[in-house]
Amino acid sequence: MDDASGPGHDARGQSAGADARARLAADRADTLARTAALGRDFDGIVAANALVAVDDEHDPEGASTAFERAHVAALMARAREHLEELDRALERLERGAYGRCEGCGGTIPPERLEIRPAATTCVRCAGSGRRRPRRPA
Repeated sequence: MDDASGPGHDARGQSAGADARARLAADRADTLARTAALGRDFDGIVAANALVAVDDEHDPEGASTAFERAHVAALMARAREHLEELDRALERLERGAYGRCEGCGGTIPPERLEIRPAATTCVRCAGSGRRRPRRPA
């Protein structure tokens, strides 16, 4: 599958494109569920703290509460970033650019895409840090 058109453009590629779309959709659904669960966790932390007068600086539990809140917020932010990555991968799939390395232009191995469906670089470029600058959001 080292042709210039990438995955999804030959007889086998149609199946590969459908498989990629299914992987991306499943990953997106999992990420949406994780985001919703984290949102409930965050709301629970905030609600629990609203019931007591919390002074993060002087309350022995305050530091751990602040850490929990910050940790869940960071996980939510990462999940939202991953959703954006998946949406960009779906756009690449629609344009026929899915499976092409943004660093060297080569084919991203199918095994890498199975593990990381939103991957934008081949293993070699990912290891070297060579990539094109990200598009603005």
